[in-house]
Amino acid sequence: MRVFGIDCGTECTGYGVVEWNDAARNPELQWRDAGGIRLSKKDTTPQRLAQVYAELCALIALHQPDIVAIEEVFYSVNAKSALKLGQVRGVALLAAATAGLPVAEYAPLKIKSTVTGYGLAQKEQVQFMVARLLRLDVVPEPADAADALAIAICHIHHAQTLEAVRR
Repeated sequence: MRVFGIDCGTECTGYGVVEWNDAARNPELQWRDAGGIRLSKKDTTPQRLAQVYAELCALIALHQPDIVAIEEVFYSVNAKSALKLGQVRGVALLAAATAGLPVAEYAPLKIKSTVTGYGLAQKEQVQFMVARLLRLDVVPEPADAADALAIAICHIHHAQTLEAVRR
């Protein structure tokens, strides 16, 4: 199973591709790619959204995932920030739908508790655990990429749990 994780952001949208290799002698999580789509503050909102959409579509086509995992909407004190984030999230959902891929959505607390064991973990703890789980020599950068990898790992973990329950 190959999962394309997306961490939506208004300045940088992180992406991460993780694969569960159960054909290996010892089944394991494998890192495939990660990075950030950095957006220019000089661009208009439509230009920024078009950039996120185009780059996500290209990355999805390149990596051929089985599913896209994305963070659920969280509630913010600042309504304007929440609306901007919602626009980026909508574009990410559109990119997945355009590719004909299913989408799994996870709450931030669920992602953090799955990866670190603690739902209120700090960003640095998430980065550290993502690096450990994927056997990386360095912590993924930018932090948005580490978050996207965490979302993908969360999906793999929960998909395995659901499959085990079905058996």
